[in-house]
Amino acid sequence: MPSPQSSGVDFFAREALPAPRVTETDARRIAAEVFGLAAHAESLGSQQDTNFLLRGPDGAPAAVLKIANPAFSTTEIEAQDAAADLIAAADPALRVATVLRDRDGARQAATVDTAEGPLTARLLRHLPGGALSGPRHLPPRTVAAMGAVAGRVSTTLRDFRHPGLDRVLQWDIRHADRVVDLLLRHVPDPAHRAAVEAATAEAWALVREVGDGLPRQAVHLDLTDDNLIRSTGSPLPVPDGIIDFGDLTHTWAVSELAVTLSSVLHHSGAEPHHVLPAVRAFHAVRPLSADETEALWPLVVLRAAALVVSGRQQAAVDGDNAYVNAALDRERRIFEQATEVPTAVMTGLIADALGSPRRPAPSLPAFGPLVADLAASGTEPLDLSAESDALDHGAWLEPGTEDRLAAELLDRGADAVTTAYAQPRLSASTVLSADSPATVPTGIDLWLGAPSELRAPHDGEIVHASPGRATLTCGSLLLLDLAWNDAATSCPPAGTPLRAGDRLAALPSRTRLRLTLRHRHGPEVPALVRPEYAAGWLALTADPAPLVGAPTADGRPQEDLLARRDAAFATVQEHYYGNPPRIERGWRHHMASTDGRAYLDMVNNVTPLGHAHPRVERAVARQLRRLNTNSRFHYAAVVEFSERLAALLPAPLDTVFLVNSGSEAVDLAVRLAIGATGRHDVVALREAYHGWTYASDAVSTSIADNPNALASRPDWVHTVDSPNPYRGRHRGEDAKAYATEAVRTVEELAAAGRAPGAFISESFYGNAGAVALPDRYLAQVYAAVRRHGGLTVADEIQVGYGRLGSWFWGFEQQGVIPDIVTVAKAMGNGHPLGAVITSRAVAERYRDQGYFFSSTGGSPVSSVAGLTVLDTLRDEDLQGNAVRVGTHLKARLEELAERHPLVGAVHGAGLYLGVELVRDRVTLEPAPEETTELCDRMLDLGVIVQPTGDHQNVLKIKPPLCIDRAAADFFADTLDRALTELR
Repeated sequence: MPSPQSSGVDFFAREALPAPRVTETDARRIAAEVFGLAAHAESLGSQQDTNFLLRGPDGAPAAVLKIANPAFSTTEIEAQDAAADLIAAADPALRVATVLRDRDGARQAATVDTAEGPLTARLLRHLPGGALSGPRHLPPRTVAAMGAVAGRVSTTLRDFRHPGLDRVLQWDIRHADRVVDLLLRHVPDPAHRAAVEAATAEAWALVREVGDGLPRQAVHLDLTDDNLIRSTGSPLPVPDGIIDFGDLTHTWAVSELAVTLSSVLHHSGAEPHHVLPAVRAFHAVRPLSADETEALWPLVVLRAAALVVSGRQQAAVDGDNAYVNAALDRERRIFEQATEVPTAVMTGLIADALGSPRRPAPSLPAFGPLVADLAASGTEPLDLSAESDALDHGAWLEPGTEDRLAAELLDRGADAVTTAYAQPRLSASTVLSADSPATVPTGIDLWLGAPSELRAPHDGEIVHASPGRATLTCGSLLLLDLAWNDAATSCPPAGTPLRAGDRLAALPSRTRLRLTLRHRHGPEVPALVRPEYAAGWLALTADPAPLVGAPTADGRPQEDLLARRDAAFATVQEHYYGNPPRIERGWRHHMASTDGRAYLDMVNNVTPLGHAHPRVERAVARQLRRLNTNSRFHYAAVVEFSERLAALLPAPLDTVFLVNSGSEAVDLAVRLAIGATGRHDVVALREAYHGWTYASDAVSTSIADNPNALASRPDWVHTVDSPNPYRGRHRGEDAKAYATEAVRTVEELAAAGRAPGAFISESFYGNAGAVALPDRYLAQVYAAVRRHGGLTVADEIQVGYGRLGSWFWGFEQQGVIPDIVTVAKAMGNGHPLGAVITSRAVAERYRDQGYFFSSTGGSPVSSVAGLTVLDTLRDEDLQGNAVRVGTHLKARLEELAERHPLVGAVHGAGLYLGVELVRDRVTLEPAPEETTELCDRMLDLGVIVQPTGDHQNVLKIKPPLCIDRAAADFFADTLDRALTELR
């Protein structure tokens, strides 16, 4: 694709365009003498032009002074200004760095004298907010916004015409092959130079195939992170402004997107798949054609190669240009990421993301059996997915699990065992990994129960052979890769022609054979690939199951489970994360998705023993086999469980009510207190959450759970200030005033004839982020409530059962004994179970209101589950583990607070911790958006953690109590990485 002659700049006629050498002193003079602007000038980075930020006497930005490269003609510069004006007029929501105009409407542009001769100078509008440049990790929302901006600009410029677009730029990807060929010698590292050359050749060959079909138009061609400006109204990096039209030209329209995508790749944590939100967003605004979809990633590779060679050349000719030199490392990273995954894979991935599959995969030609005398009826499937019963009890983490399970099926009489193509394997997963493991198979595995012969399934030839491996043609478009675990067995050498049925190799019994069918002209395909790239890899393969008589994998599109949930499940029952993984398995302190990704679970306080604890499973299954009914029947388990619960509490708390949830427990506790005292007023803490039933919701005041919580309280609920010594009205040593104020409220209510019948609070402030109550707070408030005949309720639903480590119950930390205790969450290790424990005297007064009954509260199964949890907590010393691991983890988190300004405080004790994130450690301005972004990034890195608190700015850390030190360190290390990336 030769370049046409150009009336504008022609890079190849010059080979180098060093930026004009204009100093800040020169810039101040030009601003004053030419534009009448008295300003201080600050140099801004640029590769080929020279830019300055002009600040007025008050220090506020006034304009940007742009000194154009002398190679650019007046016509080219006028085209840039015209394009900027067009976009600004057509898309008012997009801020654009247009040229400023004087009172008469004339452009603020002039030819100025410099040491390098006359140059064109312009005053451009300054856009506040700062660019997206830098190493900061870009979340999907930002990447999508980048793609959307590129799509909007592309749409607006589609019909833009101007003679100044007629130019030949080194950044125009139509000329990337020539640019690389011309400048490659400037890359000093031979290996890197060879990689750039090879990648350019491959990508250019792919672009040539579709180049004639690519639409052309005016493009900005530099909508990178350097030129996309952050919105000033968002704490997160969301672009709403564009600058620098210096690369404006007429070229392939899809180049606009390719340039934007390439700039994502150097950011912290960025991988090729992270560009997909931008691709989807661009496509939604300005749809990509099939040819553009095919060309997009090759263009990204070409852009990356051009950046590398151009950066090296510019550094050579403009050696003291700090901007150029600083960019060298990031340009290399862009290239490395652009070529990290085969181009064909990325193209397939992009097509899949757009819902536009590429060319149909080659169909398997007519074939004979690969394994002689293998009957399909004797072949057993081996399910290795996250939902497989064979992987219970952590079997998926045991080395050799796949071979062991296959051997068991063979021992039971199977002739052969096969796995499923494209089905993610939990058995390939790893725990405590920031990178997703390769879990998606691109072929199948076959275990042979008897000695067998491999035969050619189709006419062809052997194209590769080595001990334990062979590759042969399978029709004109496919290759069949074979690998077996008996290195002593080999097949005929490469080049051997084959007829269908020809003998390939004799394999002994129990051989494991791996089969992969792949495109003949595609890259070699790994046996397992990461889920993020699976759609791209699978587009290059076909299911080999028919070759061994096994059924093919279900090729139907996966149903959108989240959409089904939203359609049938009340959406007010929210789910974690905007795009949540599908979790179908847990084990200890890990949760696993159907993609085979294992996540460290830092939020599940409903499973203190850990997920899928076999002791609970066995006990519950045994009881279900025997009996499950309501608690009015007479059986031993409910008695034993009630006795055990009562024995865990101090006198006079000796009487137990069993329910199904924490909400029910709080509801019952409030009713008990009101019934026992005959007083209907209740005092509760602000910022607290106690449940969703009528009474428990009435005493809940968290605006995070209900924005109208304080305004919608019934008149019998009276709230006192949240006793938060970190961010409340009284802080540090002054926090003792909270108790004084709460006591005053109680006294005032009593004086008004409304002495409270109950005071309810969490005994360790969970909803605020594991904040400990001020010393002696409960002692003082309890005394005041009791002085006027009221009862005290300790909500232990989150902190009870040893989570605090040093105390089994949270109220122990305060040195008090409540009148009523509510507990749930931890009681059943995920089984719905709750309890209210109080004195016999209080319990008996409930009869004045009628009778109490909970159908499944205290059922045989629930009681057995509760007993087993108590036994296991004791036998596995999980409270002690909370002390040991929790102390270590808190120390790690406190060390992070010393290095990361976003961390305002670390709260809590044991394995009930909170990391509070703030934008300012003095004002304590909450950082809710940053907290959400951090949680999303932690999920990417293999950790499930969620925000809490009225401001949603506290990471709640309440993992299963079985978590070990290695997992605690992984969490702290991952949080350190994520905090660093988000700076």
